[in-house]
Amino acid sequence: MALTLGTTGMDSAIEAELHTAFKAANAETGGHWQLLNENDADFVVVDMDSMYGPMSWLRLHAAGKRVIGLTTAQRTQTDYHLVRPLSTDGLVALLQTIAAENGIAPTAAAAFAAPAPAPIEPPKPSGMSTAPMPQDQLPEEHPQAVDEEAEPPSPAPTLPASVAAGTLAPTTIQPSMTQPAAPIPVETPSIPIPPPVAAPRPSAPARPLGLGDWLAVGQLPGRMRYRRNAGPMLLIDPITRQFHGPAALKPLAGYFEGAVELSDFEEADAATWAREAVALGPAQPLARLQWYAGLLAGNGELLPGFDPAGQFKLGKWPQTEREFPKHFRIATAMMKGPATLDDITAASGVPREEVVDFINASLATGFAEPHNEPEPEPEPQKPAGLFGRLRGK
Repeated sequence: MALTLGTTGMDSAIEAELHTAFKAANAETGGHWQLLNENDADFVVVDMDSMYGPMSWLRLHAAGKRVIGLTTAQRTQTDYHLVRPLSTDGLVALLQTIAAENGIAPTAAAAFAAPAPAPIEPPKPSGMSTAPMPQDQLPEEHPQAVDEEAEPPSPAPTLPASVAAGTLAPTTIQPSMTQPAAPIPVETPSIPIPPPVAAPRPSAPARPLGLGDWLAVGQLPGRMRYRRNAGPMLLIDPITRQFHGPAALKPLAGYFEGAVELSDFEEADAATWAREAVALGPAQPLARLQWYAGLLAGNGELLPGFDPAGQFKLGKWPQTEREFPKHFRIATAMMKGPATLDDITAASGVPREEVVDFINASLATGFAEPHNEPEPEPEPQKPAGLFGRLRGK
């Protein structure tokens, strides 16, 4: 049985690195895998740290593909997790896991190369460490036998205070005389006292989170129910990145106003989710709610961090909504190439505020990005000297 692997959502350098590691890992695990394009492969590796990785994962998940997330994060919503930085050993372990799930036993060479499990140490009591070896023990950890009838040892002679303080070397101590020797004056060096360090100023409080912020990856701990002011119910699944709710987005405009606390959400158990999901209709991509949150976030003003005088471009055609028919004209104008807000407004014939809101929504979902003109290359230096001048004529 041959297993098939594909790649998508990553740049050419990362893809070449992955293909090289795959060839070595496939040979080490018995050659059960075949590298195909993403449309023909059953398992597809997606770079979840790239701009288009999450969107690629949603598309592949909807197509029934098994997705492998390549990411530096400790966890991911994809079916399998491939840790970055990429290594052949990590890819070997992943291929063996998937092969075992599909009834393919590891080859003899792979089984021989598998490291032996580390010995399990008995648990230690909290706050205690392992006892040192005898050669590493301190002298006080070697108790000596004590003779109770023996006379106690005479006390050691008391050292002068100057020796105890470290200002006089012990080698200068003389035998005791009838008259004590006058103490040798020692000049104590002055130690500069550093100036007091000013206490750091308290940082400004964090911006309160809205519903759009909670929809980002890793914010909600599990399936949640959310409703505001007796409006329609939303069932949000942050793991599969889907939601159940109304097909129209405009009735949800009030849901994205003001701050939202985690306590405003209600956990949904399996029975509640199954019952209410049927009544709300089929699952929809959670990216629709994120897109709508970005559309409403600026109120006609560009989101912070983006230059209103800069150029913007669409990397790919976005999913336009029927409730906003003018967005089709804006997207058509932006697909022609990078342009400023004024140029897009003039080309589409749509008011500037609506153009800005559409760009905000496209930036929030990764469909749009700022465009920076490349710096001009420096002119080649003209040859100097007599022969250079002659060649230049």
